[in-house]
This record gives sequence, C-alpha cells and structure tokens, in this order.
Amino acid sequence: MAARAFITGLSGLTLSDAERGFVQAALPWGLILFKRNIDTPAQVTELIRSFRDAVGTEAPVLVDQEGGRVQRLGPPHWPAYPPGAAYAALFAADPQVGCEAARIGSRLIAADLHPLGITVDCLPLADVPVSGADAVIGDRAYGTTPRQVATIAAAVAEGLMQGGVLPVLKHIPGHGRATADSHRDLPRVDTDRATLEATDFAAFAPLAAIPLGMTAHVVYTAIDPACPATTSRLMIDEVIRGVIGFRGALMGDDVSMGALSGTIAARTRASLTAGCDLVLHCNGRMDEMEAVAAETPELSGAALARTDAALAARRVPDGADIAALRQRFAALLATFAPNGGTDPTVAS
Repeated sequence: MAARAFITGLSGLTLSDAERGFVQAALPWGLILFKRNIDTPAQVTELIRSFRDAVGTEAPVLVDQEGGRVQRLGPPHWPAYPPGAAYAALFAADPQVGCEAARIGSRLIAADLHPLGITVDCLPLADVPVSGADAVIGDRAYGTTPRQVATIAAAVAEGLMQGGVLPVLKHIPGHGRATADSHRDLPRVDTDRATLEATDFAAFAPLAAIPLGMTAHVVYTAIDPACPATTSRLMIDEVIRGVIGFRGALMGDDVSMGALSGTIAARTRASLTAGCDLVLHCNGRMDEMEAVAAETPELSGAALARTDAALAARRVPDGADIAALRQRFAALLATFAPNGGTDPTVAS
C-alpha cells in the first residue's frame, strides 16, 4: 500500500500506542516534529525510529529549524542559530559574505538534523516583507528586495542539501505583505497583480527547482478574492505552477491553522482539490489526525511523481569539517550584532 498524501504530527516525546496504531493504518507520507516532541538527541532518535518502524518505511521527517524565533531544536543539546535578518545584514555590507554565512549556517543545521534521522527542514523562506506587515515574518526574512531574498534563500537551500537534508521553499507565493498572522487569522493582500509579480512572486521564481514547497494561507484578492493560496486552484495552477514555475512537491501550510475555515476534513479536501500534493497537519490531536487521514488518498499520479522526485533529490552529506565550519560561521557573524549588541554566533 502506498503512503497517503499527508504529513502528521505527534503529541509528545514518545509514540503512544494509539499513535502507533494510527500510523500503521493510515501510512502518512511523513512526520513533522515540534518542541513538544524534542528533549534529548537519544529521545528524538528513538521517536523517529519508532515512527518509521510503525509506518514501515524510511519516511521523511520534517522540522522547522530556521534559527531565531523559529527553532525547534536548541540549547543545551543543539546550537542556537541567528534569524534570517543576520544574513540580510551581512549581505547588505558584502553579498558574498552574506551568502557564505547563509550557506554555512544551513549546512550546520543539517549537521545537527541528519544524525537524528531528520531529513527535511522547512527552510528557506522567500517572503519579502513590507512596511506595515504583520511581524510573523519580520526578522525571519532575508531582506526586503526579491533579488536579495532569492539569492540568500538559494544559499540556504544549498547548505541544507550539502548536509543531506531536503529544503522546503516557503511560503509560496509570499507571506511578506500579510497584515495578519495566519496562525490565528486569514490575511488578505489587496496589492495589484503586476506589483505582486514584480516583488513577492519574483522572489520565488529563481527557486522553482527546490524539491519541496509550502503554500501560504493568504488571500491575494487581485487573483482569487475568495480562497487563500492553499485552497485556491487558480493560485496554484496560474501563479505557483505558472508564473513562479514551481516544479516540486507542494504541501499546504498547517491545515489546522486559524487562517483556514471549516472542519479539518473540509480543509483537507479543499487543499487537495486545489492542487496541493500533500496535506500538512501539525498539532498532534488524534481526532484531527484521523479526519485528515480519512480524507486523504494514497499518493498517485503527478503527486506521487513529484514526491518521489523530491526524495530522490536528497544527497549524501558532503563530509565537511563541521568544527571548522562552526569557527568560520562565528567569524562571519561577529560583524553582525542585533538586539543592542548580542552576538548571535552558534555554540561550539
């Protein structure tokens, strides 16, 4: 039996008996981890092993490990990493240095994730924030121009790939103009299409070959005034697959977020009907997990081809000297001091 087209969360640090039975029956394509699932390296490794044993495959395991405000693994067991704004600041002074720091930073993240069995990082962002937007993106962004954002995002994606971890391009086609946090509310962007194509969408187009992508729960009224990108066939076909040219496997952002309306089952159906290849469900609530699974078919056709191609794109880690990279990373970041002088270098 093929995997079903969804990614599931779990409730805690271990795989419960109920979760084991669910995973065995539902066969999700992958697992996503959050802080509630993470304690020590040994515990994370065992949780992943238990999940994969239950699903019966070396299923992808995802995490949001950006640095800054969005970092699921952290001290004391893993280093702290800077937000995207650190790379933006370095890039403004010297583009080559900014890109080197971004690539090394994500290569080091991959070095943390790979030994645990985590194979996918929900990074990089290509969102281009504007003045007056909600702070949900904020210092996570790599700059305020499409060219800079795309250039740094490409370096981040390459660093992950060098370390044997697949990147996820997010939040397609752009969360930077949203004046609401889609975790809680549905953002509506009223900017005209020509401006969107020249700015927000333009940051994603150079990154269209990244193997995995994640949609934005944002309504772009100039194109589809009714539905956010995640549940809009028009946005996915015409903008994400068309204007941007994204070719990889596409997952929706978390289907349980406040931006979406209707039951979890209805949200799942809507995202798949719109053209998402995978449904992402994160909160670990069993009733919702079962509802997602009940509405999600086995992967087949173009969706199966794209998910298989994404997994095939994963590389063997490049064998880099990680200690030397950490030293180089610290030296590069020493010129950037956010928050009144705090040096965001990673721990050794």
